[in-house]
Amino acid sequence: MPFLLSLLMTCVVSMISTLKSLGFSNFTLPDWIGAWVISWLIAFPVLLLALPIVKKLTLMLVEPPH
Repeated sequence: MPFLLSLLMTCVVSMISTLKSLGFSNFTLPDWIGAWVISWLIAFPVLLLALPIVKKLTLMLVEPPH
């Protein structure tokens, strides 16, 4: 699940940031794919490192204290 989630999220975010920086008229598929690959190469390892911490924090928020 983290793998697919990171692909989807970096796809959307990289497209938005590429469109914002280049504009619609200068946007090209290779520019977006390049940004997507770089984004994913950074985001996926960060997601794997952050996932256990986020799970613990979430459990602390949703489980009542004993």
